[in-house]
Amino acid sequence: MKKIIAFVLLLTFNFGFSQKKFDKSDAEKFQKTINAEYADAKTSPLMSEDLKSFKTLDFYPVSSKYFVNAKLVKAKNEKVFEMKTTGTRTPKYIKYGTLYFTIDGVSLQLNVYRSIDLSKTKEYKDHLFLPFSDLTSGKESYIGGRYIDLKIPKGETIAVDFNQAYNPYCAYNHKYSCPLVPLENDLKIEIKAGVKTFH
Repeated sequence: MKKIIAFVLLLTFNFGFSQKKFDKSDAEKFQKTINAEYADAKTSPLMSEDLKSFKTLDFYPVSSKYFVNAKLVKAKNEKVFEMKTTGTRTPKYIKYGTLYFTIDGVSLQLNVYRSIDLSKTKEYKDHLFLPFSDLTSGKESYIGGRYIDLKIPKGETIAVDFNQAYNPYCAYNHKYSCPLVPLENDLKIEIKAGVKTFH
């Protein structure tokens, strides 16, 4: 009996604190927040002519299929590198780790990164950057791929909600310089979740 209790406690400890459940309202809140940001001239990346007629971004329907609890394997002895962008800017990043997960029974992996500059600020000290492209890129979604914002987890799993994938600012306005999705983060499946292409 003691062994069973110990095992249950171990399971709770390993998964209970890090495994998250899909919550549709989180994705809906994300959509509301990003729409409000884009509608506001002070925070919007949109060009002035697009801002005048802007009502909402185009989203895929929210689906639990694109919410995963990924296994995070932290990277070791990584060097800081300059991430290529659409412009001349080369922000410094470091690979934080690799995420392993499955969608539709397909085993997938993505590298997740940490911005050197952002990690020095209080607000973004736990921020992780997940850029990716997939088979919808250049068709239904932005050709340059999309981003997801994550936080460094306490355990070894991290909840990734592709319903909260958003476009780089340069999808809306050429004045921005945006990190390019590294080749190793190109998924060979369709991620029909998050923000669609603009126009």
